[in-house]
Amino acid sequence: MATSTNRHGRRLVKSNQLKKGLNFSAFFRDLPRIIVNPEYSWIAALLCLILEVFLNALVIYKIPYTEIDWRAYMQEVEGVVNGTWDYQYLKGDTGPLVYPGGFVYVFLVLYAATLKGTWILCGQVLFAVLYLATLYLVFRLYTRSQIVPPYALIFMCFTSYRIHSIYVLRLFNDPVAIFFLFVALNFFSDDRWFIGCIFYSIAVSVKMNILLFAPGLLFILLHSIGIKETIYCLSLCGLVQLLIGLPFLVANPVSYISRAFDLGRIFLHEWTVNWRFVPEEIFVSRSFHLCLLVLHLLILAVFAYSWTRKFGLLNRGEKRSLALDNFLFILFVSNFVGMVFSRSLHYQFYVWYFFTLPHLLWSTNYNPILKLFVLGLLELSWNTYPSTVLSSSLLHACHLVILVNILYHGSPVPYMSTKKKAS
Repeated sequence: MATSTNRHGRRLVKSNQLKKGLNFSAFFRDLPRIIVNPEYSWIAALLCLILEVFLNALVIYKIPYTEIDWRAYMQEVEGVVNGTWDYQYLKGDTGPLVYPGGFVYVFLVLYAATLKGTWILCGQVLFAVLYLATLYLVFRLYTRSQIVPPYALIFMCFTSYRIHSIYVLRLFNDPVAIFFLFVALNFFSDDRWFIGCIFYSIAVSVKMNILLFAPGLLFILLHSIGIKETIYCLSLCGLVQLLIGLPFLVANPVSYISRAFDLGRIFLHEWTVNWRFVPEEIFVSRSFHLCLLVLHLLILAVFAYSWTRKFGLLNRGEKRSLALDNFLFILFVSNFVGMVFSRSLHYQFYVWYFFTLPHLLWSTNYNPILKLFVLGLLELSWNTYPSTVLSSSLLHACHLVILVNILYHGSPVPYMSTKKKAS
């Protein structure tokens, strides 16, 4: 196996290496070995990016656009265009504006680009570009970590009807937040912590679900750069939030904070994907929400204990970087645990963890066929509309299969590169 050249190193994995490298004249003869070798994931990534251009164009051309939240987004930001900065007066057909200020700025740009939201085709093309850009950022991480084999990347791209729908047929705001998240993760992977924190905070300012990555990110910051610089990074994140929200805070701070960062929202049972088998009176109860929160924190604590034992927590003088697959594992697990114990998942929330699932599954010790089978069942669960007792139960079963394995077998080995601080 070739020696790693990325700054974070990588974990040694079993690999079916080609004897004489990649020979394009014998490509099809070597194909069976190429598609299972993570060192050649870049080939699958390049192929997927090219084919995704045509696939997204085909989806836009062949499948009718469905209006869900786009008109409401445009109505909400139109209030700002008309001079209203007080959040209590910003609303659309689906209700009041409940996203932070970053959402407003992004969709103000889309409002202008799509002629006040009326040029839907332009919006679809822009979201297709957003999807391709996000896919590039995801592939950049995956091809460097060399954990996920090429065939899994191909399976991820071309079996997800729901993800293409979320991007180019529904125009939800969730993909925007995920894009900024993966920009941040790419900067983090290059040890550019301050710039990464800026983009991470921007992602949070678009939609708060990005905070699910925060526990894992906090561990990584403490481990990699120590308490002092971690405080700087957290302060920078807070400063970004303050600057983004400043116009709204000046207009009405209580309204902005209570609506944009409302952690107590109660979702409608009719839209839930993951708790369909729970009676509605239990679904909306505070006791149910509290129970999920306790389980969420408990499982995070178990993982934090495991990571601390393997890697140590605080940086005490050496510039240490986790191997890239370990770095991704910690962040993706942090988010995944939040998804497992979420109070409610809606269809567009699939994008919150879709791009992380291959890495999580290939961090387990399951058979590859079972890994692909779980990915297929997850896709089936998210494509069942409306959700049923069976589909939501199947979703939880898949989550449990992944969670149990990564709890007991999926923790990466404590391989890391060590760099002494410059004197």
